[in-house]
Amino acid sequence: MMKKQSAENKNASRTQTLYRHAKERIPGGTQLLSKRPEMLAPDQWPPYYRKASGCEIWDLDNRHYYDFSTNGIGSCLLGFNDPDVTRAVCRRVRSGSMCTLNPPEEVALADRLCAIHPWADQARFARCGGEACAVAVRIARATTDRSVVAICGYSGWQDWYLAANLGDSDALRGHLLPGLSPLGVPRELRGTTVPFTFDNREQFNAILEQYGPRLAAVVMEPCRSQDPAPGFLEFVKAGAHRVGALLIFDEITIGWRLHFGGAHLKFGVSPDLAVFAKALGNGHPMASVIGTRAAMAGAHDSFISSTYWTEGVGPVAALATLEKMQAADVPAHIARVGTRVQQVWREGAARQGLPVHVGGYPCLSHFRFDHAQADALRTLFTQGMLARGFLAGTGFYPTLAHTEAILDAYGAAVDGVFAEIATALAADTVTAQLHGPVAHSGFKRLL
Repeated sequence: MMKKQSAENKNASRTQTLYRHAKERIPGGTQLLSKRPEMLAPDQWPPYYRKASGCEIWDLDNRHYYDFSTNGIGSCLLGFNDPDVTRAVCRRVRSGSMCTLNPPEEVALADRLCAIHPWADQARFARCGGEACAVAVRIARATTDRSVVAICGYSGWQDWYLAANLGDSDALRGHLLPGLSPLGVPRELRGTTVPFTFDNREQFNAILEQYGPRLAAVVMEPCRSQDPAPGFLEFVKAGAHRVGALLIFDEITIGWRLHFGGAHLKFGVSPDLAVFAKALGNGHPMASVIGTRAAMAGAHDSFISSTYWTEGVGPVAALATLEKMQAADVPAHIARVGTRVQQVWREGAARQGLPVHVGGYPCLSHFRFDHAQADALRTLFTQGMLARGFLAGTGFYPTLAHTEAILDAYGAAVDGVFAEIATALAADTVTAQLHGPVAHSGFKRLL
């Protein structure tokens, strides 16, 4: 295990120096909000990596960390640089990953996805979750010849989704990130996307009553942190179909983690369309929209096309990933890992008398500090874990690469950090203990 690192040395590192330059050259500093160091521990969280393998990461200064955060924002369910996936990808790269013709593996992938999901007849592919959701919505609007979309959960950054915030309130608050600005989204899209909250039948019924004849689709995560109330998914599906709309399940985050093939298979509710990304390629860009023949009809008439949707690495990576996920029973493994980590949090917090609330599925675990200084406390937790060689926030996405030995080391580190936090709380020195600013919560402009 690595020794504690001083904040002074970290701030003088190549890793932090490059990020300070990046913020001057790249608006927002990074391409993904979730990868901003400011979201975890400003001036301390390492922004860049040199090497990644399993659940281990080395930064530009060759500091070693075990990843107990999001493991590629949920994309590397098998672990970083999985050898089986990497071998398949390298074979395709050596044979040429892009040319004037199409890779045959995309047909094999379409067949495989439809075999896993017997309700689906066809598939279209993209390379990331946000654009795949946009493709699904485009198809639904084309199929129904309608415009309004109801949403429940987080489904990306595109205009169709952020249009929900074109009004006097943050309509998307509670769907994952607060404060998402619709600046740059045409005002004319106001009223085309309307949100409802999970398990809220009254809100959904109100949408059906107001927008029914104009409703093209309902886009929702079948679950994220907890099971839906009995009958809720069936209720949404029946309501959507009653007014002539399509049901789209966004399985980008929960898909493959809770259940092989997606959460909707666990609950036994088939949508008209489903969207997958993240773990589908185990770190290689790959996304899919699958659907019934009737729901996908609009894809024939709407122009949906992109050059890099035809490269060969994505489908090859997805095929290798699906094979290994099924053979290794990945959902069972990460459920065990996540359960162990939740136990570490609960028991460690109880020993120290910390105000910690643990929630979420084991495969998408999280905890929070129920305290007025919650943001400072979670920053202090991350700071302490970094010093012990762990990338760790208050959320954890388990992978196949997390072993019992690594879990033991993590548990010992959490015990030490929780003890330090308890001491800081007792002495009222939480903020004074921080080596940098408090972490951001939600979307915030980087100045």
